[in-house]
Amino acid sequence: MTVDDFRRIALSMEGAEESSHIGQPDFRVGGRIFATLASASQGYGNVKLTLEQQAALVEEMPEVFVPIPGGWGRTGMTHVRLAAASEDVLAGALRLAWTLRVERNSEAGKGARPVKVARSSKSARKKRRKKP
Repeated sequence: MTVDDFRRIALSMEGAEESSHIGQPDFRVGGRIFATLASASQGYGNVKLTLEQQAALVEEMPEVFVPIPGGWGRTGMTHVRLAAASEDVLAGALRLAWTLRVERNSEAGKGARPVKVARSSKSARKKRRKKP
């Protein structure tokens, strides 16, 4: 599989859109990340899974799935070795990450992209801080 395959499959998920985080391509549903191409130059796509899902995939296919080193990996972020993944395996991992994000968005009431509220002016904040 290639970066283009990863992008095509990720964007085929209902409501998925491509964005970027720290200048790297990511894929979101409801405004929240479920996959990235932050490690594409190293031959990886990344999916956001639970630790249990990550452990199961790494155990089953260690040639394809690797926890991302450090703190990100300890939160479920998982590398997918694109060259070693079949289309079915890559699609399954992306579908798993997408489903998890959709479920979490729904649980948190974040089924839609959050709306940013404009910050109040400095003078309005000062007034609120003053005690009557």
